[in-house]
Amino acid sequence: MAAAALSQQETQDRLAELPGWRLEGDRIARSYRLGSHFGATAMVVHIAQVQEELNHHSELTLGYNTVSLTVNTHTVGGLTALDFTLAGRVESLAGVHGAS
Repeated sequence: MAAAALSQQETQDRLAELPGWRLEGDRIARSYRLGSHFGATAMVVHIAQVQEELNHHSELTLGYNTVSLTVNTHTVGGLTALDFTLAGRVESLAGVHGAS
């Protein structure tokens, strides 16, 4: 069964539970700053592991000491519950890496 796109209200409600995340068109996005390039790289690897577990992948960018993500479900052209599950998992691991 294909994932269903969330309504605008559902999207806003779920977004309110994710501090630092923002809506960018049909995607949610967040950037994190870390203490070093090595720390940022470690976080990217951790995010990649979560994405594999969920079989759901984001646009993921590694900078010198930053990690940025944009998340959506391409097949529905918008946001689904799985996008927010991924964002929530990333948010919970960010603290482990000292990301802000």
